[in-house]
Amino acid sequence: MNRRAFLIALSGAFLVAWVQIGLAAEPIRVGVTVSLTGAYAALGQDQLAGMQMWADDLNGRGALLGRKVKLIHYDDASNPEKSAQLYERLITQDRVDLLLGPYSSNITLAASTVAEKHNVPMVATGASSSRIWARGYQNIFQIDTPSADYMDLPLALANDKGLRRVALVYGGTEFPREVAEGVRARAAKYGMQIVLDEEYPPDTTEFGDLAARMKRANPEIVIGGTYLDDSIGLVRAAKDAGLTPKMLVFTVGPALQEFGNRLGSNANGIMGAVAWMRSGKLPMAYDFSFRYKEKYGGNASVYAAYGYGGGEVLEAAVRLAGSLDKDAIRTQLREMVFISLFGRYRVDEAGRQLGKLAYLMQWQDGHRLLVLPENIADAPPVFPFTWSQR
Repeated sequence: MNRRAFLIALSGAFLVAWVQIGLAAEPIRVGVTVSLTGAYAALGQDQLAGMQMWADDLNGRGALLGRKVKLIHYDDASNPEKSAQLYERLITQDRVDLLLGPYSSNITLAASTVAEKHNVPMVATGASSSRIWARGYQNIFQIDTPSADYMDLPLALANDKGLRRVALVYGGTEFPREVAEGVRARAAKYGMQIVLDEEYPPDTTEFGDLAARMKRANPEIVIGGTYLDDSIGLVRAAKDAGLTPKMLVFTVGPALQEFGNRLGSNANGIMGAVAWMRSGKLPMAYDFSFRYKEKYGGNASVYAAYGYGGGEVLEAAVRLAGSLDKDAIRTQLREMVFISLFGRYRVDEAGRQLGKLAYLMQWQDGHRLLVLPENIADAPPVFPFTWSQR
C-alpha cells in the first residue's frame, strides 16, 4: 500500500471510530407521556418526579450500556387520545429508544396500542386493568397489581371480622370498574351480600344522594373504586349522612397526603388499598423516601414509586439484554424475575403481572400506616371504624 492509500485508509478508520464514539456519547432516550394537567395532574406530576429521580440515579452511578439516559416527556393532559398521538410522535419523530407507559388504565389502553403498532416494548407504570393484557399484545408489561385483586386484603379482613353487608361504589372508568368486578367475585366467595352496587360518572363531586342510599342499605363495609377527589367527596357525604359502617376502604385517594390534609381528623380510620407506600419493612422504601424528600421537598407517593419502579424494571431488562435490540428487551421483560422499589416483577406470556401484591393502609392519628399484610405492617388495623369527634 502506498503512502497516499495508507493515509486515506487511516483517515477513514479515524472517521469510523469518531462516529462510533459520537454515537456512544448520545444518551439513551426514554419516551413517556405524563398527566401534568387534567384529572390526573397531581398523580402524573409525582409519577414524572419518580421517573426523573430514577434517570438521575442511573446517570449518577454510571450509565446504561455505556450511555447516559435522557427522559423525553410530553403532557398528555389526562387524555387517552392525546397520549396516543404523543407516543406516535415519540416513536416516529423523536426516535426514542425505550418506552415507559403513562398513568391510568384508560390512557395506557390507548398508548399501548401505539407501542404494539410499532413493535416497541413498553413498561406500564401505573395501569392495572386486565383489558390491557387481554388483547394478545406482545409489547406491554405490567408492574402493578391487577385491578380485580386490589381489594383482596380488605375483604379478607372484613370476612375475618364477620362482616357480611357490602356497599360497592365506583367511578365510571376502567380501573374502578375492574376493582368492582373483583369485589363482586371475592364477596361471593366469602358469602357476603352486596347491598348496594352503583357506578357514578367519573367527574362526580356531589355524593349526598348516593350517601343517603348507602345509609338506607345499612352496609357494614363501604368499598370505593375511587381516585382522589371522589374519595374525599364520598367520605364527607358519608359523615354528613350519618353513615356508620365498620370499615370504609377506597383506592387511590387515602394513599395521598392531600387526602388527610383536606379531610383532617375525618381521615382517621379510613383505609386504602395501595400498591406501595413508605414503610420500614418494604425494601428500599425509606431510602427512596428520604432521598425523594431531599430532592423534591415533599413525601414520595405511590405514584412516584410507580415512576421509579417502572424505570428500574426497564433498566434491568436492557442490562440483561445487553443491547437496545427490541426483541431482546421484550424477551427479558417477559421472562425475567426482578425486585424493584415497587415490588416483585414477574409476568405471564401476555405481560400481565403475577408477582405483585396490593397492600392495605389506614389513616391513624393523622398518619398513613401500612396495616396489612401482617408480616410487613407498621401497625395493626384499627377496627371498627368510628367517626372522629374532633
